[in-house]
Amino acid sequence: MGYMLYSISVLFLIFATALYLSRNRWTHLVPLPDYVYNRLPSSFSNDIEEGFTSNDFDLNTNVAAGDSRRGLDQRGKREVQKIMKSRKVDFDEARSIYMRQSFANNDIGPDGRPRDPKFVSFS
Repeated sequence: MGYMLYSISVLFLIFATALYLSRNRWTHLVPLPDYVYNRLPSSFSNDIEEGFTSNDFDLNTNVAAGDSRRGLDQRGKREVQKIMKSRKVDFDEARSIYMRQSFANNDIGPDGRPRDPKFVSFS
């Protein structure tokens, strides 16, 4: 019995060592979340520090006015940050790309009108 326990523990140790040494080859296949923990609620000043502001999308006015809201949407910020990193664009362009993708996912045209064939508009 002791021999079996010893053999299994040595095989497990060899297997774990092999996995550890070859982790660069297989870790990209394991689905991991974008974040490991939930951050504390952010504010507009944190969003400014993270670079989510520009001349066209100015958050400094919110901070100057004493806005007590939590800041920008966490999921949206992650998506915009992914676009900024992958496409190497600035915040305004990434925000525009994110909105166009969001419109397309919700069946809204680039002009802002629904693509539903049953849509009726009274102007």
